[in-house]
Amino acid sequence: MSSKNLKLAHILLVEDNEGDILLTLDAFEESKFETKVSVARNGQEALDFLNKKGEFADAKRPDIILLDINIPIFNGLEVLQEIKQDEILKKIPVIMLTTSSNQTDIDKAYKNYCNSYIKKPLEMEEFMKAILQIEEFWLQLSILTK
Repeated sequence: MSSKNLKLAHILLVEDNEGDILLTLDAFEESKFETKVSVARNGQEALDFLNKKGEFADAKRPDIILLDINIPIFNGLEVLQEIKQDEILKKIPVIMLTTSSNQTDIDKAYKNYCNSYIKKPLEMEEFMKAILQIEEFWLQLSILTK
């Protein structure tokens, strides 16, 4: 399927590590899909963005959320819990993309209805490949809600 047939996908990346932000943005730029990536650098920013508060009053609701666990103010698990308790937001797929392979974190993420849990690869090439696979699955293979 040609990328011209696909709508522009909006992704909310919730990440505080500048290196990971840059790598993720680079991976999306190299992909065959048209994407717009918004970045929230902490849990409060993510919730404000999703709830269209303050400076994010005009924010477009994302099609998918890539959420790190280890972020400031509210951690990723707290943000996930808020998202999945909201009648509108809970329909947005949330992919936990984190360095944590702690079984407790994994269990808590799925208990709070994350749609996928992916451990960030440490090597740049593997990280880029993981982002492209996420994008291919969630933006091409899956049918997302409107």
